[in-house]
Amino acid sequence: MFYNSLGYSGGAVRDNDNPRAKLPLKEELSKWYNELLWMAEVIDVRYPVKGLCAWYPFGFSLKSNVYNILRELLNVDHSEALFPLLIPKSEFMKEAEHIKGFEDEVYWVTHGGTEPLEVPLALRPTSETAIYPMYRLWVRSHTDLPLLIYQIVNTFRYETKHTRPLIRLREITSFKEAHTVHASWDEASLQVEAATKMYQQFYHRLAVPTIVSKRPEWDKFPGADYTMAVDTLMPDGRTLQIGTAHHLGTNFAKTFEITYEDVDGSKQYVNQTCYGISERCIAALISLHGDNHGLVLPPEVAPVQVVIVPIIFGEGKEVLVACKQVETELKASGIRVKLDNSDERPGAKYYKWELKGVPIRIEIGPKDLQKNSCMVVRRDTMQKQSTPLLKLNPVVEDLFKKIHQHLLESAKKHLDKSIIDCKTLEEVAGKLSLGIVRISWCGEQPCGLEIEEATGANILGVPVGNLGKMAGVCPVCGKSTMLKVLIAKTY
Repeated sequence: MFYNSLGYSGGAVRDNDNPRAKLPLKEELSKWYNELLWMAEVIDVRYPVKGLCAWYPFGFSLKSNVYNILRELLNVDHSEALFPLLIPKSEFMKEAEHIKGFEDEVYWVTHGGTEPLEVPLALRPTSETAIYPMYRLWVRSHTDLPLLIYQIVNTFRYETKHTRPLIRLREITSFKEAHTVHASWDEASLQVEAATKMYQQFYHRLAVPTIVSKRPEWDKFPGADYTMAVDTLMPDGRTLQIGTAHHLGTNFAKTFEITYEDVDGSKQYVNQTCYGISERCIAALISLHGDNHGLVLPPEVAPVQVVIVPIIFGEGKEVLVACKQVETELKASGIRVKLDNSDERPGAKYYKWELKGVPIRIEIGPKDLQKNSCMVVRRDTMQKQSTPLLKLNPVVEDLFKKIHQHLLESAKKHLDKSIIDCKTLEEVAGKLSLGIVRISWCGEQPCGLEIEEATGANILGVPVGNLGKMAGVCPVCGKSTMLKVLIAKTY
């Protein structure tokens, strides 16, 4: 048994007949999550630097499918680019408020070989100070605006807290960050709104329900005018921030001298936004949908969407021929399919592919061939149905839609029933273990900080839409207010 820096095992011998035998119950979420990442071959945290991990090919395929959705949504009006990893200290230190938010998390490169560098180089914790010196050169006129650019890169943050795979890391291997430039504050504000709506589309396709809220002033992105955040509720009742969008105003523009010439020929500072998503999106979909058998993956992102398991007695040539024919037909429809004709027993194969969250399993044996049919098994519900081989493709496509809808509805139902209204701080303290608490707030920082101190939880912010507007009384100062705020234990 191997214990890594996170304190959990990562090298136990697998039971070939039942590879999920040692998977903890999901009720022990932390243990279940940590072991599942390794057992299902998503990531391996045994790299000899704390907070860094290696992606298995299966996990990398899952990540690629997820980020392909993100690229698809972004590429409608954004352009993908790539900026350097190393940021000169002279540029990095320009924006004082921004740096203050990251100064304890920066990795510094101080030598080139054995020679000290004249200017130390920061490994990007985020890329504002790497990108904006280039924007100063690229933006000249109002005709250059708006500028919508994103990149998907690795970022480094020296996390001193307890690291968690895919949730709190020292290397974020797939950080999608968009950086946009606009002529006015209002145009930038509309872009922030568009970004959060796009993120909701993205998570809808992952069957992950979300809440969007405006972070309180003391919890906004360093250097921003305001921050909007996207959160989801994890199975243990804590919330996970899975996306942010920041209105930067002219703060960075003034620091990096990013200006444009308007239609009247006057020189104006640009307004900017930035918004990001990390592989926390993978952590969310794994945690929300998985069960005691392993992963449960939405069909759109599953590395293997259908696995075919032959049930063979003797040589089984006819069964294998039928299985290969099904494999060929499904692949021709663009479905990611795997024919498991290994020497393992059928039961071991079932457990293996359940662990990996394959949405549909097709079983074909001699008795099925006699009826020219097969057995189709859904991973999300474990329901089985006998299906004619000749009508298999439309059945599979229809089940993909039903599986996604079932996952989304189940997760949404859990989120909705876990938002609890309270009127007093004493009520909040008693209800926090059940999920997210909603309570009135006057909007003033002293009252907000007192709410956090009294409850031992975090104010997520004022949620957008009807969730955040309702008459009430601030539990601290007693003022009447129309604001509602969400409070939760967070990761």
